[in-house]
Amino acid sequence: SSVTPGSSSSVILSDSEGSSSSVKGSAPADVSSSSVISDPDRESSSSSVKSSSSSAKSSSSVNSSSSVKSSSSSSAKSSSSVASSSSYTPFIHKSQFLTDSLITDAYKVFTDPRDGQSYYYLTINGKRQDGIRGSVTIFAQNLNYGEQIDGKENQNDDTKTEKYCYDNDWTMCDRYGGLYQWAEAMGLPSECNTKSCANLISDPSNHQGICPTGWRLMTYDDYELIYWSTDKGAAALRSQGGFNGYNSTGLSLVGAGYRCSGCSKGFEGRLGIAGWYYPTEIDKNKKLSTSEEFDRSNVFASVGYSYDNKDDLTPNTARSDSKLWGFSIRCVMVE
Repeated sequence: SSVTPGSSSSVILSDSEGSSSSVKGSAPADVSSSSVISDPDRESSSSSVKSSSSSAKSSSSVNSSSSVKSSSSSSAKSSSSVASSSSYTPFIHKSQFLTDSLITDAYKVFTDPRDGQSYYYLTINGKRQDGIRGSVTIFAQNLNYGEQIDGKENQNDDTKTEKYCYDNDWTMCDRYGGLYQWAEAMGLPSECNTKSCANLISDPSNHQGICPTGWRLMTYDDYELIYWSTDKGAAALRSQGGFNGYNSTGLSLVGAGYRCSGCSKGFEGRLGIAGWYYPTEIDKNKKLSTSEEFDRSNVFASVGYSYDNKDDLTPNTARSDSKLWGFSIRCVMVE
C-alpha cells in the first residue's frame, strides 16, 4: 500500500551523548554533520583480531526484569572475535549505508564495553501515524553479541549469552549480526520460551534485554516512528546493500533471515526478510506446528518483519511466532 504521511523528518547529529543538533528537512530525512566519525570497520579490518569473553546476560535495565542470566563465558566463537583466520576480511558495514556523505556523516560509533565490538548508530526524528512527534537513537546494525551455538540447539544455557549465526556460519554473524530466541533476547531464563514470563517485564517500552547498558530493545513504537519519518515506506528503512531499499532514514535494515526450528534447513529468509522480536508476549490456545517443540507452549511473542518486496507498515498485532525461533536485535538508546 502507498504511504503518504505528509510529515517532515530529520536526523539528529549528536556531538556527544549529552548534546545534539538537529537538521530538519522534508521527507525523507535530510542529515548533515560537522565532523566525520571514526570507522569501526576500518578498526576491525586489522590482521590481528582481538578476542574477548562473552559476558553474562543482564536485565538490569530501567524498569526491566529482576531475573537475569548470570556468569560469563570465554569462547573462541565470541562475537568480538569475528575472524579466526587471517584470510577472512571482516565485513564493511558502512557499505550498507547510503554513499551520500550527508547520510554517512550522520552516523556515530558506540563500542560495547562487554566485548569491544563497535556499532554505528544515529538519531532519527519523526512523527508517528497518530501525530505524536519524537525521536529514536538506534543501532544501524544488528547486535552481534554472545557465543555461537548450533542452530539445531535451543539457547538453554542460562550462564551465558548464546547466539545463532545463519547457516551455522560464523561469518554470517559478522555480516548480519546474531539471531536470538525470545528469552535470550530479553535476557530472561530460557524457561520463558515455553511459559509466560509477563511478570518479569515490568516495562516493555524500556526493557534492556541483552543490549548493552544504556540501551534497550526496539519496540513497535520505535519502528513506527522511523517508518512515518519518510514518505517512501519501508524501503526507506532497508539497506541498499542487497535488501532492495533506499535507506534514506539511515536505519539500514538488512535481510538477515531467521532461525526456524520447524523448517527443513534450520534457517530461512536471508536477503529477503529482516525480523525481530518485540519485548512482549502473546498467549494463544493454538499450535503453530505439529512438531513437539512448538506443541509444548501456547505462549508466543510479537514479531516485526520487513520484506524486500513490501513497503507497507506491518501492524503490531499482525504477526506472532514461537519464542523458540531466532531473530535479529536492534538496540535503542535509553533517553
